[in-house]
Amino acid sequence: MQRDDPAAEASSEQLVRRAQAGDRAALDRLFERYLPVLRRWAAGRLPRWARDVVDTDDMIQETLIKTFRNVGDFVPRHEGALGAYLRQAVHNRIRDEIRRVQARPRKEGLQDDHRDMGPSPLEEALGSEALLRYENALGRLGAEDRELILTRIEMGLSYEEVAMATNKPSADAARMAVSRALVRLAGEMDHE
Repeated sequence: MQRDDPAAEASSEQLVRRAQAGDRAALDRLFERYLPVLRRWAAGRLPRWARDVVDTDDMIQETLIKTFRNVGDFVPRHEGALGAYLRQAVHNRIRDEIRRVQARPRKEGLQDDHRDMGPSPLEEALGSEALLRYENALGRLGAEDRELILTRIEMGLSYEEVAMATNKPSADAARMAVSRALVRLAGEMDHE
């Protein structure tokens, strides 16, 4: 991508509006911008036992293509809206894949000498419980705190990118805002 390309510096909201007007370059730039972010966010979220023909990277690409095919229906309410929407779409796709794998019969029988190297049911329950506490606490936070945490922690954006996505004046301002949001999140998790 060239430096003088206006799509390179455009906000996601601007790119969505341009894509809705039929600008293919804006759509390509959105794909380039969000594919690595969603890869980082989704890494490890699809359990190994659920990986069959489709892997996480394929699911992300399919989700982006499907979402961007219907970009005309998307209403960007704020700069971080598209990222949050895409994250939720990928999350839903991962859950659908897990349900699909769980619904089909197993192909192989268990053998006596087979040892499961994965987490025990107790470990999975504790992990699920912690995740549920996190998601419940996140839901009780204000919209700005949620957006800060999602963009920095779940999507893995740099503080500079968080500043751009949340209209903070600088990367340092974004770092401080994320820190305060995380303190509030920890407080909410402690109340549960």
